[in-house]
Amino acid sequence: MDTPVYHGPISRTTCEELLSKKNKDGSYLIRDSETIAGALCLCVYKHRIVYTYRILQTHQGLYTLQTSQGVEERFFTNLQDLVTHYKKKNQGLATHLRHGVKRKEMPPPSPHIPDEGADYENVEDMSEYVVVLPS
Repeated sequence: MDTPVYHGPISRTTCEELLSKKNKDGSYLIRDSETIAGALCLCVYKHRIVYTYRILQTHQGLYTLQTSQGVEERFFTNLQDLVTHYKKKNQGLATHLRHGVKRKEMPPPSPHIPDEGADYENVEDMSEYVVVLPS
């Protein structure tokens, strides 16, 4: 999955916390469904409520979103096309998609290289962060 708004197997609670922190109508992210294996969820924030729409994939590999009854079912070749479509107004969602909540990618931990994002200003002893290479 190569879309930056895809968060993987996060819980519904974690999803709601992330969207609530953003606190902007139209904020959204995609996560794995907790109840249906292989399904995804498009979660959209509006007026302090998170609306969840199930994303299903057909046997042909196309993505479709379960929306309001009476809204024509649409199929997309990838998640980015789906997101682009639902950024338009009046497509059957509680509100159109406006603010993608991107996942924070954590670099793989290394015992020899400190985290680049670490805050060194308040560290008393820098010796533990210095890597000594053999001469």
